[in-house]
Amino acid sequence: MTLTHKELASSCFNKVWDLLSKEDRTEQENDEMVHLCHSSFWHWTQVEEHTATNLSVGYWQLARVYAEIGQGSPALEYANKCIKVSADAELDAFYMAYAYEAAARAYSVLNKMDKRQAATAQAADYAELITDAGSKSWVITDLATI
Repeated sequence: MTLTHKELASSCFNKVWDLLSKEDRTEQENDEMVHLCHSSFWHWTQVEEHTATNLSVGYWQLARVYAEIGQGSPALEYANKCIKVSADAELDAFYMAYAYEAAARAYSVLNKMDKRQAATAQAADYAELITDAGSKSWVITDLATI
């Protein structure tokens, strides 16, 4: 059985979530999480009909993974790419909120609290524009963990 790029992207993405939710990851699991996340993103770029939304989510996950393992510089790099692709494509408030959530998390790792606060405020402003109550709740809950 041959898997498609879309199937591989989704599989890697979901495995990253499994590792992100693990309480006591080993260094090897952190490395695996980084590799899976990059693999997921690459496979999405190989899907002919990939969208700016796919890229936004991929950049967001990369930013989150790097923040989780304490690497603030790459986390911020991917958060900024997430912000740019989301803004350029005029994605809805949910994606913009998470783009700024990623930046806030990266700034927190980098110990740049004034910038973290500004990014958190931007994320919260976008969260207020989200009409779906469940989606808005996810953003607000995640912002509270920074």
